[in-house]
Order: sequence, then C-alpha cells, then structure tokens
Amino acid sequence: MKSTWNKTWAGVLALTLVASLTACGGGSSSNKPTNTGTSGGSEAGANEKVKLKVYAQHFDDDTAKPFDYAVEELKKEMPNVEIELDPAVQDGFQKLKTYAATGNLPDIYYTDWNTLQTFSKSQNVQVLDDYDTTKEYKANLNPGVESRMVAPDGHVYAFPDTGVEFELLYYNKKIFQEAGISVPIKTIDELAEAAQKLKAKGYVPLSIFAKEKWITTAFYNAFLTREDGIGTGVFEKGDPKETPQSAVTAAEQVKKLQQAGLLDVNATNTNYDQASSMFYTGKSAMLINGQWEIYSAQEKMGDNVDFMYWPAKDEQTYENMKFQMNGSGGPQGYAVSSKSKNIDVAVKVAAFIAKKSAEYKFTVLGNPIVAPKIDKPVTATDIPAMMKRLTTDVLPNAKGYAVAVSKLSISTAIDDNTQNLLVDGFSVDDFVKNMNRALSK
Repeated sequence: MKSTWNKTWAGVLALTLVASLTACGGGSSSNKPTNTGTSGGSEAGANEKVKLKVYAQHFDDDTAKPFDYAVEELKKEMPNVEIELDPAVQDGFQKLKTYAATGNLPDIYYTDWNTLQTFSKSQNVQVLDDYDTTKEYKANLNPGVESRMVAPDGHVYAFPDTGVEFELLYYNKKIFQEAGISVPIKTIDELAEAAQKLKAKGYVPLSIFAKEKWITTAFYNAFLTREDGIGTGVFEKGDPKETPQSAVTAAEQVKKLQQAGLLDVNATNTNYDQASSMFYTGKSAMLINGQWEIYSAQEKMGDNVDFMYWPAKDEQTYENMKFQMNGSGGPQGYAVSSKSKNIDVAVKVAAFIAKKSAEYKFTVLGNPIVAPKIDKPVTATDIPAMMKRLTTDVLPNAKGYAVAVSKLSISTAIDDNTQNLLVDGFSVDDFVKNMNRALSK
C-alpha cells in the first residue's frame, strides 16, 4: 500500500510540477552585484570553526523539524560550522527589519520579497548572482518555480525551499453542520449568509491574523483572483494609473463580507497564535492561512477540518476560476547579510539549509510544494488527507497562480489598504483613492 501510494504520488507530482506556472519572470539587469565572494575573500579555512547566526521559522513541528533536520545534515557536510538559531517572530518581518536598522542582522535570515527589496536598497542583503552555489541551486529547481529564486530585477537574493505556495480557506465541519451551512460555498452572497448564521450560533465566522498585513493582502487577493487570475498583478499590468475595475470589485466584496460580520471586530489586532487558537478551540468556524497550515490543522482537528475553494461573484465565475490559485511565486527564502564576517561560508550554508529543509518536507511530510528537485523517495506514511487532496485533486488542475507585485511602493500600498478594508469607517472609495495615489506616482 505504501509503495503504491508513493508511485501514485510521484506521478501526480511530476504532472503538477510540469503544469506549474511562473508568477513573475527573471529578466536581466545591467547592475553588477558587488562583493560576490567568488574569489573566496571571506571564506574561512576548511577546518576553521565558523559560527553563523540564522534567523529562521521555528514555530511548530512543521517549521522546526525541517530546519532541525537541515542543521543535523549540515553537521555531517560542514562539521566546522556551528549554527546559532534565532527563532523568527510572526510579525511580518518587523523584528528582522529592526535588526537591519540597528546593524544586528544575523548571518543568514529567512524572509520574503518585500523585505528583500527594502534590504537591497539599504545594502543589507548579499546579491548572490555570481556564486557557483547559486548557479548549482538554480539548475536544480523544479519546473515552474524560477520566480521563487530570481527576482523581478533579475537578481538572486535568497535560496527558496518552498515552491509556489497559496492561501486556503479552512473550515470546521461540525460547526458548519450545526449552523446548517452546506459546502461548497460558491458565491460572496452565500459566504455573507453563512457569516450571519454562524454569528447567530455564537461563533466568530472567520478568524484571521490581520495584525500581519500580508494575510490581509492574501484575503483580498483570494477574491481578486476570481475576477482576474493574476490577482494583485493587475496593479502593474499595463502600468495603470488608476485602480483596475477587477481590483475595485474585489475591494467591494471584502467590504461586503466585513460589514456582514465575517470577521472578528478585533481582526486587525489579532496575531497568528490568537487566530489559530480561536479556530482550533472551536470559537471560530473558518481560518485563512497557507497550505502549510494543513499539518497543524489535521493534527489538531483530524477529520473535522477541510478546505474549500474561494467563492466568487456568481457560480459560473466560481466554476471557471476555482483552480486559479491564490498565491504567487515571489522570491523568498534564506538570504545572507552583506555584513556577515563569513559571507562565502554563509552562502553555502544558506543554500544547504534551504535544500535540506525542502528534502524533509518532501520525503517526511509528503509535501510536493518545494523549490529544489529532491532525488529521494517519499517515506511519509501518514500524509494528511488535505495534503493528499491537494496532490491529487487541486495541483494537477491548477490553471495558474497570481503574479507577485514587483514595485515596493505599490505592494506596500496594497498591504496597508487591504488591512484598512477590515476596519469600520474605511470605505471602498478610500481604498480606491489611496491606491490611485500610489499608482500615479
């Protein structure tokens, strides 16, 4: 049974990876990276002890175990390197930005494209273009995930472990049954009606950790991808000077759901721990997070949890767009501080940790959404039902992914204003006005 599942899983994975679409291209640039370290100027001797501080996601088993596995494998490969873990805080990388502002960046840190753009301008991230390690890593990427590594400006700033990830809408089956809500919910109106039924039963309909702005953008993007598959990419497509109609429609839908009581009144002051606790203790009926939440959800709720496709303005649009994934392939991963005293070693270690972390996710967790190719077999025997559903039903049918926004000023405006949409007193007109201002600059 195990070998049959592995063969089936591997076959579907192969189809999935071939079908994956890149979200943003690589391109080229005339800007030459400095201090590439290819000459080995900052590399320590083979036997010299090197200590590197690494800022990495280490929240739970799903993030800690892949990292711990990578560190153990590193001890075999580079025994002279000692890793000091600085566990990342789920704060939208604010702590990391504080490190940069105070000159205390770790040697290696895990972060996203918005942060990498900021650090590139302030020269707090090492440009990795010319390293042999980078060329090797790029050559070993799975099909369709180059945008995870090559930034829109053509440079490489980090080594990705994950492939193109996306946001899911998780729901509590028992609560839905108690409230008399049938699934799938296909339209915005049906979701608004469900919110009313859940509130009447004393539940928070949807918990969201909207204190982090990226998740409010993801929530908004879920509805925007129903209108236009490239999602927030519409804000850059054709260099618009005003907010595209698809983006206005999505803002109207988010506001309608907010006014219908879908979200907790304190949503924008809620962090991940609080939002997930509400969901796992049965106080809320739904939770939004990436597909990585599958492992925690299944562990804590068993067969009582599942995910649904994001609703649209009508059933026809829902059917046409449900496999347009609410996620984009923006660059992210393990980056290296340009201020590190051991840059060359740090580059090799960052790439190694990224690859080995992906290896653990693929082989032990059965997660097919990884950036590098893994040549080891899947050993997982208890793959969560939702992950199997992703592997066999969702990914093979995926039509495409949203497009990552490349301009920091625009992505910042989207983050700020999607968060504001969840607050009383902030209107769709305010959203459009603020986005038009950002687009016109």
